[in-house]
Amino acid sequence: MSAFGWKLHGDGRTPKPGAVVAPDERLSWGKTVGLGAQHVVAMFGATFVFPLIMGLNPQLAIMMSGIATICFLLIVNGKVPSYLGSSASFVGGVAAVHAQGGTPQQVTGAMLVAGLVLALVGLFIHLVGAAVLTRVLPPVVTGAVVMLIGFNLAPVVANVYWPQDQWIALATMIVTILLATVLPGFWGRVSVLLGLVFGYLASWLADLFFGQITAYNAGIDAVDTHYRVNWEGVASAPWFGLPPATDNATGVVGWHAPDIQLTFVLLMLPAVVALVAENVGHVKAVAEMTGQNLDPYMGRALGADGVGTMIATSVGGAPTTTYAENIGVMASTRVYSTAAYYVAALVAIVFGLSPKFGAFVSAVPGGVLGGITVVLYGMIGLLGAKIWVENKVDFSRPINLVPVAAGIIIAVGDTSLDMGDFSLAGIAFGTIVTILAYHLVRALMPRSMREEQFGTATLAEQPGTQNLETLGLADDYGLYGHRILGRTEEGHLIVEEQRSTGGRP
Repeated sequence: MSAFGWKLHGDGRTPKPGAVVAPDERLSWGKTVGLGAQHVVAMFGATFVFPLIMGLNPQLAIMMSGIATICFLLIVNGKVPSYLGSSASFVGGVAAVHAQGGTPQQVTGAMLVAGLVLALVGLFIHLVGAAVLTRVLPPVVTGAVVMLIGFNLAPVVANVYWPQDQWIALATMIVTILLATVLPGFWGRVSVLLGLVFGYLASWLADLFFGQITAYNAGIDAVDTHYRVNWEGVASAPWFGLPPATDNATGVVGWHAPDIQLTFVLLMLPAVVALVAENVGHVKAVAEMTGQNLDPYMGRALGADGVGTMIATSVGGAPTTTYAENIGVMASTRVYSTAAYYVAALVAIVFGLSPKFGAFVSAVPGGVLGGITVVLYGMIGLLGAKIWVENKVDFSRPINLVPVAAGIIIAVGDTSLDMGDFSLAGIAFGTIVTILAYHLVRALMPRSMREEQFGTATLAEQPGTQNLETLGLADDYGLYGHRILGRTEEGHLIVEEQRSTGGRP
C-alpha cells in the first residue's frame, strides 16, 4: 500500500460488527474529519504543555508536530498510524541546559543531534532487526533511564513552578488527579488539558476576587506583586501569522536556527534511550490492536521519529514522539485509518498559524504549571517502573539491582563528574552509569551466574510451539513465533527461532 489511496471501509459510516478500520482504509470523509479532530484534542494538552515547560514556543511546536506527523506517516508507508506530539523525554535535559545558562538555540541544537542519533538507531534496527534492541537496552536499563529522567525534574517543580502560586498549584494538581482517575475513556486521556483549563480559570477568578499575589515571578526570577493571569500579549497578538523570531535580549522565544554545543548534546542523549523504549512500546501496542506484525517497520518508526525531531528542532520547535493518547483514541474507536492522522496534522498546522493562540498558551500562570508538572513529571518517572513490571524484571538479581540503583541516585541527586572545563551531571551521568555498569557486570560475572539470553519464565509453559508474547517475554526480546523445546535443569527456556529477520520492507 502507498501512504495514500485509502479503501472505503464498508458503507463508510461505522465499522462492521467485530471489525476494525485498518490503516489503509477510511470511513467517509465527514467521519474521518471528525476522528481527526478527536486526535487533535487528544494530543493537544501535552503537545503545548511540554514546549511551555521547556521554554519553547507552543504555537511553533503545534505547527511542527503536524509537519512531523505527515513525515512520519510517509516514512512508515502508512503502516503505523501514530501522531507525533511534543516529547516529554527531553524535559529533564532542557532543565539541565537552562541551569547551565544555555539559550533556546542551544537547547534545540542539542535536541536536533539527539534526533539524528535516534534516526541512525532506526536505520540500524531496520537493517539488522528489532531483536538487537533488547541486547543493548534490556528492560531493566530502559526502565531505569525513563525513571531517572522523570524524577530528576522534581527540583524544577519545587523551585520554579510551585512557588509561583502554591494554592492554585495544589488545586490544579488535585483536580488533574481526579480527572485522570475518575473520568471514563477519552475524557480521562485528556485530563491534563482539562486540568490546565481548570487552573487557568481558577487563576483568573483568584485575580478577580483576591487581587494581585506577592510571590516568586519566574519571568524576572524574583519575588514581586503581580496578577496571576496577564493577557497583554494575547490582546496585542494577531489572529493569523507565523510565530515570532527568538530574541534572547527580550526573552521572546519563537523560531530560530539551532546552536549545537557538545556539552549540551550530552545532556540530551539519554532521551534517545527513553524514546526508543517509548516508540517500541507504541508500535507493539498498535500491532496488537490491528492484528498485524509491525516488527519489520520498527526501524522505520524509530527513524521517522528521529527525522520528525530533526525537522521540528531545526526551526526552533519542540522534539517529537509518538503519542499514547492517540493510541488510546484508536483503541476506543477501533479506527486505525492513517487518513484521520493526516487530518489531525493539517488541523495542527492551522493552529500553528495563529499567534493569538500561541500568546494565550504562553500566558498560562506558573501556579497552574506547578500543579500540572507534579503529575506529569511523576508519571514520566513511573513509566520506568511500568516497563519493569510489564517485563517482569527480577530485582533479586544483583545485576538488575545494583547498576540501576547507582544510576538513579546519581540522576535524581544531580550528581556531577567534573573534568576541567567539561562536566557530566544528572541525567547524562546517571544514564551512562546505568548502561555501562550493567554491561560491565554482565561481561565480568561468572557464566553460571549470567542470566540466559531469553530469561527465565514465571509461568508453567509446556513444550511445543507457542508465541512468546503470551508468556510475557515478547516485549523483552521482540521474539515471535518461537518453538519452546523444553527447559534446562536450572529452569531456563530452550527455544528455537522460527522466524527469519530478512526481507526488510
